[in-house]
Amino acid sequence: MVRTKVLFPVMAAGAVFGGQGADAKTADSGRSTRERPNILWLTFEDTSFYEFGCYGNKDVHTPNIDSLAANGILFADAWSNAPQSSPARSSLITGCYATTYGMDVHPVAYDTPDGILFPQLLRDAGYYCTNNRKTHYNTTSDNKACWDECSRKASYNSRNRAPGQPFFAVFNTATSHMGRVRTFHTDGRRDYTEEGIYPQLLSLPPHVPDLPEVRSDFAGHLEAVQDVDRWVGFFLEDLKEKGLEDDTVIFIFSDHGGCLPRGKGYLYETGLHVPMIVYFPEKWKHLAPSCTEGGNGGKVYDRPMGFVDMAPSVLSLAGIEPPDRMQGMALMGEYAEEGHEMHFAFASNHLHHYTPVRAVSDGRFKYIRSYIPFMQFALRNYYQWGMPSNRAWDAFVLGGHNTKEEWAQPFGVHPAEMLFDLESDPSELHDLSSNPDYAGILGKFRKELSRHIRETVDLGFFLPDTRKGLVMYDMVRSQGYPLEELWSIAELAGVAEEKDLPRLVEALESSRPEIRFWGAAGIGQLAASGKTDTCPERLEELLDDENPYVACEAAYAMVWCGDAEKGLHRLLHPAREEDRKTGYSILESLSLHPGLRDTIIKYCLAELEEKAEVLPRKQNEDAGLMARGILVNLGKMDIRLLHGEEAYMEGVKLNHGRRAAVPLP
Repeated sequence: MVRTKVLFPVMAAGAVFGGQGADAKTADSGRSTRERPNILWLTFEDTSFYEFGCYGNKDVHTPNIDSLAANGILFADAWSNAPQSSPARSSLITGCYATTYGMDVHPVAYDTPDGILFPQLLRDAGYYCTNNRKTHYNTTSDNKACWDECSRKASYNSRNRAPGQPFFAVFNTATSHMGRVRTFHTDGRRDYTEEGIYPQLLSLPPHVPDLPEVRSDFAGHLEAVQDVDRWVGFFLEDLKEKGLEDDTVIFIFSDHGGCLPRGKGYLYETGLHVPMIVYFPEKWKHLAPSCTEGGNGGKVYDRPMGFVDMAPSVLSLAGIEPPDRMQGMALMGEYAEEGHEMHFAFASNHLHHYTPVRAVSDGRFKYIRSYIPFMQFALRNYYQWGMPSNRAWDAFVLGGHNTKEEWAQPFGVHPAEMLFDLESDPSELHDLSSNPDYAGILGKFRKELSRHIRETVDLGFFLPDTRKGLVMYDMVRSQGYPLEELWSIAELAGVAEEKDLPRLVEALESSRPEIRFWGAAGIGQLAASGKTDTCPERLEELLDDENPYVACEAAYAMVWCGDAEKGLHRLLHPAREEDRKTGYSILESLSLHPGLRDTIIKYCLAELEEKAEVLPRKQNEDAGLMARGILVNLGKMDIRLLHGEEAYMEGVKLNHGRRAAVPLP
């Protein structure tokens, strides 16, 4: 992108576009089958709500989007339902939580039922549907078949769209993607003050430490946010030029939360809470949701709104009744409902770490449930750990320099249940789950989440490798799978007490690998928390289980049950080379426990040092990177060498570059 300080013209409040359409009543009463609104989605990536001016950020200049907010609707409590792109988009495109179809593991495609992607319903109703061009839905089905056009050239301006034919058009820009600041170091970075962004004057969110790398990454991302705003300006101008401004409802939103540490990938608000602006031209304001008055002159929708609501809302705007299978609500349009009282969200993995986590919030309180709490939240996604801020945060905490307990929260073992008061603690730094004054609220959210899991038939507790080669959605229904057994043992694993040991041992005998896995996870949790030192005979037998997740979970429990050598040996020596990362994931978790450092060095150091040199480490999911990460945790490697010396020159090149604000109309 050519660097420029010239912004696209921003219309005054009340006049985002020139001209006025017919008033709502007249437009509605005179509608023909062709008189339906155009719907435009302008999506961008990796950006939290607090990074835009209309959400209160005074360090960034976003006039186009702020103007749309002042003349449209700002969604104050919008969630992506998942903090990673592929499960978030899977929820968007189906109107269901991705866990319902087993589409929740990022970024892995599984077999899913046919006909679940909603743009086909719009096409059937006469809409011209285009996508430029990201799909990234976790399904092996043809991701492009539901679109009239899905390519780098796809546009509502297509010659194939009939005159007057209403359109649903999606454009996604990667200009704000984490890759923009994933440069390994900050040497040679551009001068962000030329864009009006002053790193030393930025107001940092309180969940991150004040480090130079954090300030630099934040400044770089805010520069990207300003580029997103310019990008939106291209479309506002094009709609006006083409005479489409009076007939187009515009959605502007991020795919999930932002780039700073503890954002993308985490179920904190920083990973889930996204900016969402919807603009209705005068002609179609009768289709807008009921809102309150905003302080900037616009309207504010302050009830929970999630990505699962987007598909039914778009269908409703188009005059199509959303199908019963959709779990979201139409929050606008002809079939609008009152809205939600609560949000729900999920995460199933952090790259190669399988760590199911769920969350629920009513806007005031937020409950996060971790089903394997001994797996720390900050287990590395090696793509994200290419950000200088992530590496600096890591070194700051693990190097013993941390001066604030809250900054280390993701690196430690956490409770299975966490509760936050978003009103007094919007950054979720102070867990209230052990405070007896909040026991009633904790119990309420625990019950709501358990109900939601069953109501939505959450398949996220199946192991990633057991989902292959079948449509799991169909399998659990046609074979009468005992889902209640799976859900209940998974819920027990993270909160088990010594009295629950017999039930967990019984689960180890199951013929179903996922049941065996959760039994082993529960025993590992008991042992790691000092509630048992019993090592069931069956646990050792599972070290040879044919499923690597089961074997490695049993190995974790063995380490804590008193036979560390056997457990660590299994984690280092997979039955198949392709399963090595499963063992390394557990080793990474163990290496973050200070009390185990000497034991792991004794039994693992020599082999880890060898594998760190010989195993591949060019791709973010390569086992060589994981071996290096474990060495960093053990204090045997400088984190600056995590991606190898060659990463330095790559970072120099990236620090001089700038992602283009494309695609264009």
